[in-house]
Amino acid sequence: MTENDTPARTDAPLAANAGYRRPVVAIIGGGVSGAGVAYHLALGLAETPPAIIVFEPRREIGRGLAYDTLDPAHRINVPAARMSLLPDHPEDFLEWIERNDAVADDPAAHRPDGSLFPQRHLFGAYVAAALLPFVQSGAVRHRRALVTGVTRDGRLWRISDSQGGQTFADFLVVSTSHPSPLTPRNLAVLEDHPRFVADSTVPASLDVIGKDDRLLIVGNGLTAADIVASLARNGHRGPITSISRRGLRSRGHAPFPQDPFGEFEEAPAHSATLLLRKIRQTIADASNAGLTWHAVIDQVRGHGHAIWQNLPVSERQRLVRHLRPFWDVHRFRIAPQVEDVLNEAVDDGRMEVLAASVGQVRLEGDTIHVSLRRRHAAPVDRTFDAVVVTTGPAHGGILDSQPWLTSLRDSGHLQLDPTGLGIACNERSEALADGTSADPSLLIAGPLARGTFGELMGLPQITEHAAFVAGELAAKVKAVSRVRSSS
Repeated sequence: MTENDTPARTDAPLAANAGYRRPVVAIIGGGVSGAGVAYHLALGLAETPPAIIVFEPRREIGRGLAYDTLDPAHRINVPAARMSLLPDHPEDFLEWIERNDAVADDPAAHRPDGSLFPQRHLFGAYVAAALLPFVQSGAVRHRRALVTGVTRDGRLWRISDSQGGQTFADFLVVSTSHPSPLTPRNLAVLEDHPRFVADSTVPASLDVIGKDDRLLIVGNGLTAADIVASLARNGHRGPITSISRRGLRSRGHAPFPQDPFGEFEEAPAHSATLLLRKIRQTIADASNAGLTWHAVIDQVRGHGHAIWQNLPVSERQRLVRHLRPFWDVHRFRIAPQVEDVLNEAVDDGRMEVLAASVGQVRLEGDTIHVSLRRRHAAPVDRTFDAVVVTTGPAHGGILDSQPWLTSLRDSGHLQLDPTGLGIACNERSEALADGTSADPSLLIAGPLARGTFGELMGLPQITEHAAFVAGELAAKVKAVSRVRSSS
């Protein structure tokens, strides 16, 4: 159903029964997760399609926050041969690149070992191209608007949007991005500073940083690496201090191709301690076999769902609380081109990486004086011209990040997952209102379901989960269609 339509007026009848109405699936969020659900649902129900409506304010479905960047320094962090919208065909993106000669003007995409790390926007173009035939045919309808409200209306979901429209849907899929980073409390004094960047994902936010500015980056993950690469490409030559509590840098890829190593499914660990012990022992075994830690972490990632399911909630919480930073820097590897930029900056003495947090902050005009509280060392004072926050998504704030999500929480339809990683759902990705009661008409797709499914941040796992959610929806849509066509 589209804006201002009543449920009965939404679609032309698909059966002899004039009262028949196609089931409607509304997907909020058109990044890779939402686009993947729409794609696989439209593909799987091509003969008896539901009405699929994707709410996405960007000009195309499939780009989302990650792949909507045009910055040439932003590259995919996984080799193109392992990026695909089709879980059963992992080289689909690579083949699309070859068919379209898509990296002809980007020789730096090619690595000496034959792998390909193209600019990030290219994957967004690939996903958008996959969805385009469905959008053009009307099988998937792109509602280019922001959702402003969601309420229960009988058996349907009523969705209000920024264009003044109202949509009624039988099934609702929440597939939004994680919320922006939270500004550390001690940096609140910089709120009105002209060169304080609280959210680097905002387009052109780094333009305020001068080429000679002394820069503090708070957070040291993939986003921080992207920032250093972007600034270097634009001629930044000032000193950079990058801090995180443990001083961990995102790691690069394996020095040579290697298959995943180890076994984590047959006798899964039931505690965080035992799991950590097993990973360390397997890394030692891999080293004896001439392999690097990369092969073990790849296996852990591949077995991530089984590992996660065998851990009690309390042990999942321990993992998140104590081990997540170590997992993130090994799991989320940076593109080789970006790694080269970081290594050069460190080797040249232009960049330092510290295990530290922000202490006292004092302003002297536009000059920023910061006391850095170092881990296991005395505090140090530094002077900066600019500060960028890259502490990662505020996972625990997802239900406060948009009014419609807050409303669904307050009305008892959504709640935070106990791990704090996203929204609570069951093994069918159905939202859990009170921890036990699932709503079969409300599904969570993508990284927001991470608390239940475990590893859901990497692209291969995201597309697998999108296909899974589409399969769940297809079964629900068929059931509703059978009831309606027979009534």
